[in-house]
Amino acid sequence: MAILLFLLWLIWNGKINAEILLFGAALTALALFFAVKVLGYSLESERRFWRNSPLFLCYTAVLIAEIFKSSWDVGRMAVTSAKKPEPVIVEFHSGLPTDFQNVLLANSITLTPGTYTLFQEGDRFVVHCLRREYADGMGESVFIELLRKVKI
Repeated sequence: MAILLFLLWLIWNGKINAEILLFGAALTALALFFAVKVLGYSLESERRFWRNSPLFLCYTAVLIAEIFKSSWDVGRMAVTSAKKPEPVIVEFHSGLPTDFQNVLLANSITLTPGTYTLFQEGDRFVVHCLRREYADGMGESVFIELLRKVKI
């Protein structure tokens, strides 16, 4: 967060000199101190973020790829009559330990065309799938495998 705050300071100033660098460092330290003391920000959460950032980048790439694949499949289903929707509702348990991981999974399912998270409580999910094959392996998806690796 300190790096981000300092970079924003530099961008907003539009030029760099010794005065701007020193003043920016002081303001960044004050803003960070305020965030820790008043807002309850934790430096440990920032360490966890940076430790997990390569995994989140990989997760984002997989999510984008799945969105494109599903969009293509659902679009083809809408345009042609070769595949008809066979809606099915599937229930499964993800086995993920934290709310953060389960909510991220629920949102990823909903973002992927052809699937929609109807209900999520803890690690229990109820998902509507446009076709039966979308429901196959829902409990063992690549999303769950990646989220299990996150060190919270």
